[in-house]
Order: sequence, then C-alpha cells, then structure tokens
Amino acid sequence: KARSAPNAAPKAYGIAEITVTDPETYKLYIAAVSPVVAQFGGKYIVRAGTVVPIEGDAPNGRVIVIEFPSLDIAKSFEASPQYLAIAPLRQKASRTRLFLVEGTPQL
Repeated sequence: KARSAPNAAPKAYGIAEITVTDPETYKLYIAAVSPVVAQFGGKYIVRAGTVVPIEGDAPNGRVIVIEFPSLDIAKSFEASPQYLAIAPLRQKASRTRLFLVEGTPQL
C-alpha cells in the first residue's frame, strides 16, 4: 500500500478591493509594500487586472490578490512592523476592503 505524503499547510490569500483617492501617495505605498510582501513569501496573483462582473455588483476600484505560503504567514505579514510602518500610506491614499482567506488543503 502506497504511503501518502503529509499534507502541506493550505496557502492563504490576501484579497483587497482598493479605490485609489491619492495616486501619488499610492505609488509610494506600492514601491514600499512589494519588497515586504516578498520577504514573507508572498506572490501577487492579481494586481489590478480587468474585472468582468458575472453576478451582483462589480468590485469598486482595483482588485489585488496576494498568495502566501500559509494563513499564519499571511497574518504575520499583516502584523509585521515592516508592514505596519507603510500601511498608513495605503490608508491615506485609498479606501480599502482587505481580508485574508485560507485556501483548500494541499493533498
């Protein structure tokens, strides 16, 4: 009987709906946040691509999806001193809905 490999922790996704209100300050945020995302193993999956609404209201503004190795790492990113130091740039430059979602378990 074949033995299966141990299950890896599910990946997690940071999902944001962002309406930029101050483009110049938002550019500063983008430049600052990208290296911090990478430091926590994050990878941009969606970064303001075209949105095609199918049912219900379309999101307002940009949609961002960042994949992290696990929910614990995603939460560590959000709570890190590095991110907390630059989050006010985004908060000043946009209206944002932001949440973390755990993916399905890896088999």
